[in-house]
Amino acid sequence: MVALLDHFTSSHPLIRPQLGFPNYNSKKWIQGAGRLWIVNNSRYIRMRVVGSKAPKDVNLVDGKRLYLGMDFGTSGARYTLIDKDGIIRAEQKREYPKKSKDVIDWVHSWKLTLFQLLEDIPNEFRALIASISIDGTSSTTMIIDSTTGEPLCRPFLYNESCPDAVSIVTSIAPVNHTVCSSTSTLCKLVSWWNSYGSSKDSAVLLHQADWLLWLLHGKLGVSDYNNALKVGYDPELESYPPWLLSQAYSYVLPSVQAPGTFIGLVKEDVRTRFGLPKDCAICTGTTDSIAAFLAARATQTGKSVTSLGSTLAIKLLSTNRIDDARYGVYSHRLDDKWLVGGASNTGGAVLKQIFTDEQLKNLSEQIDPMKVSPLDYYPLQTVGERFPVADPKLAPRLTPRPKSDVDYLHGILESIARIEGEGYKLLTDLGATPVEEVLTAGGGAQNETWTRIRERILGLPVSRAQQTEAAYGAALLALKGVE
Repeated sequence: MVALLDHFTSSHPLIRPQLGFPNYNSKKWIQGAGRLWIVNNSRYIRMRVVGSKAPKDVNLVDGKRLYLGMDFGTSGARYTLIDKDGIIRAEQKREYPKKSKDVIDWVHSWKLTLFQLLEDIPNEFRALIASISIDGTSSTTMIIDSTTGEPLCRPFLYNESCPDAVSIVTSIAPVNHTVCSSTSTLCKLVSWWNSYGSSKDSAVLLHQADWLLWLLHGKLGVSDYNNALKVGYDPELESYPPWLLSQAYSYVLPSVQAPGTFIGLVKEDVRTRFGLPKDCAICTGTTDSIAAFLAARATQTGKSVTSLGSTLAIKLLSTNRIDDARYGVYSHRLDDKWLVGGASNTGGAVLKQIFTDEQLKNLSEQIDPMKVSPLDYYPLQTVGERFPVADPKLAPRLTPRPKSDVDYLHGILESIARIEGEGYKLLTDLGATPVEEVLTAGGGAQNETWTRIRERILGLPVSRAQQTEAAYGAALLALKGVE
């Protein structure tokens, strides 16, 4: 295991005397049970712990309680462990295991990865965890048997389209409601309802994050209002609307709480298996893009966060709520403001279909970000787009391919940036607070060339968020749940 611990020296001088650095601009190796590597510079101290446990000779947390966030994305999951000051104490990432080269049993993989990540946390840290929260991919939907906890069908993934349900949903929902998108949770529920043959009496709908949290707390049927938005929950009224409650399948809907709300204590079998404390609390989660926004700490209206992971998601903090299914635009509640945005199917997954990580790094360094690419692509893995156009039939466009891989990557990066720009323009045109600054989260935030390309195309300041991982935002929710 590898755990990363970032301590900003301005707020955490505690570590300095413990480690005995006479010069904070020096670099030193400290040999110990965990082979602790300390790198100092004027901004922060970074520790890298290699091994299954933290070093015995350094008291990293001094008995303080810790807060665990877990992010379940499209290709893998990550945990982040923080203290009450928001300082990262440990991190780890795992890819989902596959049954074969190209096949993933999603339910088995998510469950296995959840417990693997808990096992990855050093024993000393597990004993200090006060609370846990989890984020998952938006609209990833599971129908569960409430008597056994077993899935009644395979999961509907975040980007899965159910066009057979759109006409039914649009006939009952308000015009241009977010549930009218073919990828919405409600469309998935209706599609399942109309195709499932046996008894539905024991069914309950859960989102990916809800189900993973249930494995820890054991109270089936609890969700949060970020995940429940696309099944029709109204976070402004804090209830399901009458048009939804009047449907025959309404009993399948989960109860809804605010993100970061205490649900219950960790189950005894989970607690004893992983050495968690008896008072370890499990709190409601959120979606991956909301967690990334929380991690970025963008607290003023006009600030936005673009998550460049496997897909591209944008969130803009606005005083106005905007919902328009024609374009895949919807608003999440964030206290007394709204996170307006959408999620495109373009993004890093397309890049990784074409280039290796090493190629992406090397080719990006050869691109002039101030030069305009003449190539015009619409990079998608498969047919179908959610935002800034909701078109389940939109085909990928990745040709013509130039002879130069540098030019090809340049064209793809710039095309994704144009889609991002179209998304922000659409939000403003629909009445959201105009965007003033863009922070970037996700793996794409590390590509400086791409950042400069995006800054040129957006005409806005673009920078990497101080914290770029959704798991950090989930950890902040865990902290909120027990404050």
